[in-house]
Amino acid sequence: MKMIQNMTDDEIDFTKQAIALTEILRVLNSEETELSYSLLGELSDLSAEEIKIFDNVWSALTTERKCEILSRLDELAKNNVELNFDRIYRNAIYSVDDSVRRMAVEGLWESTDASLLPPLLRLAKQDPSDEVRSAVATALGKFAVFAEHQQTTEENRHKLAQTLLGIIQDSSEALEVRRRALEAVSPLSISAVTQAIREAYHSGEQAMRISSVFAMGRNCDQLWTPIVLKEMENEEPAMRYEAATAAGEMGEMAAVPKLLSLTEDADTEVKLAAISALGKIGGKEAKQKLLSLLTDKSSTVHDVTEQALAEIGAYEVPDSQHMHDYHEPDAN
Repeated sequence: MKMIQNMTDDEIDFTKQAIALTEILRVLNSEETELSYSLLGELSDLSAEEIKIFDNVWSALTTERKCEILSRLDELAKNNVELNFDRIYRNAIYSVDDSVRRMAVEGLWESTDASLLPPLLRLAKQDPSDEVRSAVATALGKFAVFAEHQQTTEENRHKLAQTLLGIIQDSSEALEVRRRALEAVSPLSISAVTQAIREAYHSGEQAMRISSVFAMGRNCDQLWTPIVLKEMENEEPAMRYEAATAAGEMGEMAAVPKLLSLTEDADTEVKLAAISALGKIGGKEAKQKLLSLLTDKSSTVHDVTEQALAEIGAYEVPDSQHMHDYHEPDAN
């Protein structure tokens, strides 16, 4: 199969005049026929009438074929921002197949349509699959960010907080779902969220504690600084990783010395998290360390370091500006 990175823009940017929807559906319905990216690209931006026609064929497909299609559509959308399959994903979240619903929710990772919030909240509370509820909780995280920045109604903010906090507090709920709900609700600056993060950190569940540190970074409250600094020395790599990431999200300058040390961590993921965090925080020490890491033999380390340096450059005040702003102190 021709991989997407080898395709030209013209191959991806087919129009519906080039291939009729009926022909696309014929291929989808023929499960022995291999799916092509150019063909699937034609399913972008289906109209309300076209989605009805599509659904007639979709409902007859096997679970395996549906998952194959959703996976390919997700890859296409991530590689071409002009493609939009939201209508297909929104319909698929009502599938009887757990795996199809989960993939449909994950496919809506970039959708910011407020009308998507009510069905997602229902799925978070009512879906019978732990995996689906976990995926939904993660998807709700972007809506929490919007709510924190007053980009949605107060009613939506309330329902979002109520649903996610309810999941966290439900001891009968699966641990993975409660974790994702905590991570999702964490951007909201309300006392109940602060309490939920604190309780999760002091719980006896290591996975929940790790998620609580992730949540601290998204919550961006300086009250979490002592914990984040402490956990950067944790024996568990997953905890060091989340602490380093949280420090970067918080822009915590006090974390720079520990982050400098973590750039030499034996765990590669921790090392990369520390590099990225230094890029977010910036400063002279961070920049010097990042410049030294450009000689690292690992191409991954080199790439992440370049990204971190680029981020510093985006926010760094040029030296000439520093000189312009500097004034000699008054001799008196």
